[in-house]
Amino acid sequence: MSKNVDYYVSLASPYTYMGGRRLPEIIAETGAEFSIKPVMGGQLMAATGGLPVAKRHPARLTYRMVELERWKRHWSIPMNTQPKYFPVDDAKAAHMVIAAQLDGQDAIALSNVFLACVWEKDQDISDQATLAAAASQAGFDGDALAARIGANDVAAVHQANTDEAIEREVFGMPWFFHDGVPYWGQDRIRFLARALAD
Repeated sequence: MSKNVDYYVSLASPYTYMGGRRLPEIIAETGAEFSIKPVMGGQLMAATGGLPVAKRHPARLTYRMVELERWKRHWSIPMNTQPKYFPVDDAKAAHMVIAAQLDGQDAIALSNVFLACVWEKDQDISDQATLAAAASQAGFDGDALAARIGANDVAAVHQANTDEAIEREVFGMPWFFHDGVPYWGQDRIRFLARALAD
């Protein structure tokens, strides 16, 4: 059984924020290699029948908050379940994560930095200066990564990730594939970790 995992993410997703926090420990324990694949959430939802948060029925929105608060308590994490900048366009953050990945840097660590900007720090990840500062504070060259936003090679990977996710019938975040088996959501990571440990 392989130790390779494809990891599809939205960098504005609360459940990607929750799940992403657990990945460094899983990687350390199992030696798995996660290939992070930021996607365009709007395209993915349009292709798979999903709705943006703002367009969901009030009943679904009410229960969404119940679940976020429940998981926040379960994991004892510093999460603001109603952040100031959400929904938010995560395309610039995605480009910086992809640029870091292309350069051989720890792109998962950078993705967690940007997720924390939304769900812990009330920061706007659609703002390039905010992203550059957050990346630099985490030990990356934020200005260099921000300069790659919109670069042809980075944009091509972003679109390819999205097309691939749609082809593989991904419809939510985070989403993992290990040995062809899909795992959707931060609550399924326990099953993924078990498979990686076998």
